[in-house]
Amino acid sequence: MTAPLDSAAVARYLADHPHFFEEYAGLLGELKLASPVTGKAVSLQERQLEVMRDKYRALELRMAELLRTAEANAAIADRFHGWHQDLLRAGDVANMPHVVADGLVKRFGVPQATLRLWDLAPGHEDNWYTTGVSEDARLFAASLRTPYCGSNRDFEAVRWLDDFEAVRSTVMVALRAKGETFGLLVLGSPDPERFTDRMATDFLVHIGETASTALAPLRA
Repeated sequence: MTAPLDSAAVARYLADHPHFFEEYAGLLGELKLASPVTGKAVSLQERQLEVMRDKYRALELRMAELLRTAEANAAIADRFHGWHQDLLRAGDVANMPHVVADGLVKRFGVPQATLRLWDLAPGHEDNWYTTGVSEDARLFAASLRTPYCGSNRDFEAVRWLDDFEAVRSTVMVALRAKGETFGLLVLGSPDPERFTDRMATDFLVHIGETASTALAPLRA
């Protein structure tokens, strides 16, 4: 007695004999499958066309998503380049904190940006970028291994922003030189979705590294 074939055995047979439908081409028109699009019975050839169309549409959507991502990254790269040029044109290193923060607002459209520095060379004690920094803020900055992105949890550093009461989401990036933390960069927005813990931080890391390099000459 011949053992009945199950669907898995049929699938294995067809996979092992890819020329089966060349030898029995008439079956292609006779086999009927339910179409998930129309719900009607269609031939195997028609069903294959539907599958290919679905794959093509999925590829089109994926390509559109990749293009949007590429365009967004290119726009960020252009802004980063412009900010870089601002830093190179700054000239006077004593003006660099203002150029760094103001450039982020101007180039990246950040609603608010500021920073604080410590352990600087003599002569910077009474400047805006060195005042109001507690030991807790320094310890917090030193603990940041990656940029903080998320809600304003009433961090002390957020109060360094001019209009801190309006801030609903923040970015905080530690500034380091030779492995030592000497500052904290703070960005703020009234939009709670502008800076979230879901966002990528690659460019923020680059911003922190560039700002650190630009500001390092102020250190003791």
